Amino acid sequence: MSKKVFTFFATRWGIITVGAVIGILASVLQKLGNPPNMGVCVACFERDIAGALGLHRAEVVQYMRPEIIGFVLGAMIAAYIFKEFRARAGSAPIARFILGVFAMIGGLVFLGCPWRAALRLVGGDGNAIFGLLGLITGIWIGTLFLKNGYNLGRSQPTHTTVGWLMPLTMLGFLVLMLIFPQIAGQDKNGVLFYSVKGPGSMHAPLIASLVIGLIIGFIAQRSRFCTMGAIRDFILFRQIHLLLGFISLAVFAFLTNLILGQFNPGFVKQPVAHTIGLWNFGGMLLAGLAFALAGGCPGRQLFLAGEGDGDAAVFVFGMIVGAGISHNFGLASSPNGVGPYGIPAVIIGILVCLFIGFTMRKQLS
Repeated sequence: MSKKVFTFFATRWGIITVGAVIGILASVLQKLGNPPNMGVCVACFERDIAGALGLHRAEVVQYMRPEIIGFVLGAMIAAYIFKEFRARAGSAPIARFILGVFAMIGGLVFLGCPWRAALRLVGGDGNAIFGLLGLITGIWIGTLFLKNGYNLGRSQPTHTTVGWLMPLTMLGFLVLMLIFPQIAGQDKNGVLFYSVKGPGSMHAPLIASLVIGLIIGFIAQRSRFCTMGAIRDFILFRQIHLLLGFISLAVFAFLTNLILGQFNPGFVKQPVAHTIGLWNFGGMLLAGLAFALAGGCPGRQLFLAGEGDGDAAVFVFGMIVGAGISHNFGLASSPNGVGPYGIPAVIIGILVCLFIGFTMRKQLS
């Protein structure tokens, strides 16, 4: 196929198409076995990966999610085909790691990333409204820092090996999954942990998950799809290009849910969700602020890591470690409500993000 075909993804209709494809495939993954209203959730799936590696021992959320592996490898394939693979790093890595940790903490207080917030809403979960409002508010606060000179510094070109490390890590995860596959009724096989109940035990077939992940990674890399960027660009510049993609994701996921009988409106007894509106809002405010300060939503960070961005890879590792911290220290929410230490963790996270935002600014002339 001609490379010119793929320039379509950078156009307005291209980003709408990418959003539609992601929305449809996310709903299809749910039909194939992924948890309800969680056909694709970067935060939730990275949490499951953390559990599979034993970084936390929450038995209901442990599974090596092939979608995440596919996102990175699909983006890498696209970047190499179109000569956009550029190894770079060195833009405040420790700050990005900490932002990744707190982005995950906020996401797990809400129980989802921006993608899942939209998918929860179009699956009928009214609690997602509070999460989306928190996300918008957090990104808006982040734009105030951007307007006043906030900058993590410029990445520098580096050894190609640095750019390969995240894709190779994901490839290693896939190899581990193939060597130590899930065995029915067993919660551990070799080095990997597997849920035998709960959301972690619910998953589409490996091949379907991996192929869909590769497709999404490929087209998202070509289109620069980013939910945080969509809201940021609209607030800062009134640009709707990326926003059209986010809206398209929601619209087509909603239509697919209707066709597949997966739309169940309400606030109570929604899958993997709680009804504490204030902390649905607060958790996503923290996540949105962290995403804005780091320069991308969790999906975008995976796609950037696939095209050689070592700083994005640091953010991803921060989120995976943040998942371990969240479950080991009682921060993560559950359908029963916010974890015992989730509220102070959100407050501390917001303060840390504000500290980073206020102190990492260029001196304006």
